[in-house]
Amino acid sequence: MSSKVVVVTGASSGFGRLTALELARRGHVVVATMRDIGGKNSQIGSELIDAAKTEGHELHVIEMDVTDDASVNSAIDRVVRQHGRIDALINNAGTMFVGVTEAYTVADIEEQFAVNFFGAVRADRAVLPHMRAAGSGVLIHVTSLMGRVIFPFFGVYSASKFALEALAEAYRYELSSFGVDSVIVEPGPFPSNLLPSSLAPSDEQVLATYGAVALVPGQIKNNSDQGHDPANPPRPQLVADAIARLVEATERRPLRTVVMPEGMDFGVEELNQAVAPIQNNLLTALGMSNMI
Repeated sequence: MSSKVVVVTGASSGFGRLTALELARRGHVVVATMRDIGGKNSQIGSELIDAAKTEGHELHVIEMDVTDDASVNSAIDRVVRQHGRIDALINNAGTMFVGVTEAYTVADIEEQFAVNFFGAVRADRAVLPHMRAAGSGVLIHVTSLMGRVIFPFFGVYSASKFALEALAEAYRYELSSFGVDSVIVEPGPFPSNLLPSSLAPSDEQVLATYGAVALVPGQIKNNSDQGHDPANPPRPQLVADAIARLVEATERRPLRTVVMPEGMDFGVEELNQAVAPIQNNLLTALGMSNMI
């Protein structure tokens, strides 16, 4: 298998870090991107490079803030100049807001979408001209089971992930004739730093009117690990492994890949299987079956 040039966003922690290391382990040219590598993430970037080097692999870390057009365009241009191409883009950067949905202001919601949705829009748009010119490539969008089903108090987060699913699926069809694939990875509730770092709603007046209901998001954060079996904890590496398989795939990739902790089933796979024929029938009715 030939080595791929892969860009990973949000590689400072979580799925992004694990994915960058796994792909480097498999011999790919990995460009791990993150914000503020000259500041708060400087040590994280160095540790990521050292971790790959310890195993005898090469990994590159560069600055990219997915909320900034100039930063994204500059980073992607740099990768293409240095490596000649980009074979895979992994849109992993994300944040998670959990709270009373009404109490999130428009500005709050725009902040959530700036990373989870518009960050992927920026990265996709920067990469796609190069992939279309090459006639190959894959966009991998890391969403969530909450991009398909709704949990109370995760409304803003889910909205951003539902939007990302729509974007990724539209690209799937529109890019098919260019040899470029667009796919979705839907992780389940693996441990991460997303919940602890969740932004609280800004509208305290609205929050106050919810009484005891307003306390539930805090309880969710405090008890987020209690649903896991201590003897068999969830392995986030499963997500990195699934992403790596999609990068290396030589056949037509599935549109959606669900990755759940062992022993958990929230019905997302069943939902995907039920919806797929309806979507395919719609495209067929529109005379676009060649895009499926």
